[in-house]
Amino acid sequence: MITSEQVLSALRQVMHPELKRNLVELEIIRDVVIENDRIAFALVLPFKEVPIKDDLVRSAREAVAALDPSLEIEVRLVEMSQQERAAFMTAADGGPKSAQSFNTVDSVLAVLSGKGGVGKSSVAALLAVALHRRGERVGVLDADITGPSIPKMFGLHQTPLMGPVGILPAETETGIKVMSINLLLSKEDEAVIWRGPLISSAIKQFWAEVAWGRLDYLIVDLPPGTSDAALTVMQSIPLNGIVLVTSPQDLAGMVVRKAAGMAQHMGAPILGVVENMSYITCPKCGERIEVFGPSHVLHTTAQLGLPLLGQLPLDPDLARRCDAGQIEKYGAELFKPIAVKIAERIPATKTAPQS
Repeated sequence: MITSEQVLSALRQVMHPELKRNLVELEIIRDVVIENDRIAFALVLPFKEVPIKDDLVRSAREAVAALDPSLEIEVRLVEMSQQERAAFMTAADGGPKSAQSFNTVDSVLAVLSGKGGVGKSSVAALLAVALHRRGERVGVLDADITGPSIPKMFGLHQTPLMGPVGILPAETETGIKVMSINLLLSKEDEAVIWRGPLISSAIKQFWAEVAWGRLDYLIVDLPPGTSDAALTVMQSIPLNGIVLVTSPQDLAGMVVRKAAGMAQHMGAPILGVVENMSYITCPKCGERIEVFGPSHVLHTTAQLGLPLLGQLPLDPDLARRCDAGQIEKYGAELFKPIAVKIAERIPATKTAPQS
């Protein structure tokens, strides 16, 4: 009669190919059940779909089968909870391997607005798409933890996988890499009810523990305002520049000037201002209609001493594309010159992280 200790002893011979420790030592073998000629046990993984899962299952099955070839062996895959995953990554191999030593990101651009509702995330996504169409390698870090919208715009739903050096970002149809808290939730409309320290910790993890690889540009979509999240990005992530987004109203301009003041106080270079929802073009006569009244953006840029990078219209087609997860199929002809101006104004040096 095979015993549980014999099963565990056999599984101690199976090494995790990335962590170089055996499965029992890593505490990912659980619930060993022996019934006559049937042996069942659970293999607990950080994510069910880790790339090496099939190799681990096969190796574990073969190790136990070596005890007696006539045995029926059942290996059940179980996914760790968030708390178990965090503990596993901390304990495994002395802690998670830092993806930062494998990442090379030439330019990090943050997109910031003073208030919500001005289309900051759509501008961040359009910037990523425009740069990618120029042949650049682009990633998007969705730092708007409590109001993430980047995955929806790009039609992304798959849970990121765990690679040998960190979390593997999701990839869009055209190859833009994306990391967002929404990709880790069971439902895309699930609320993230976190206080500042947890939000800051998640942003730092998205920067340090995601295997971005080689990127020409990483676009960071910041939450609106001057909250902990924006401060965390400016203090912890080396930035090449910030793009401010506003809308025509003087109210929006007033609030975006507050955001600009924070960025300047933190020593983060501001590349310029994009005015979104400046006007709408009548589909029948082509007349340009200022839906929100005359623009106040030149007053804002003059006060800040910054250039106006461009003005974007309200476009129902963009709204439809974002809702359908097809922003990469949006023409975005008016955004091309904005992307060019941004690329031309990026300084060669990055800010130095303060913590």
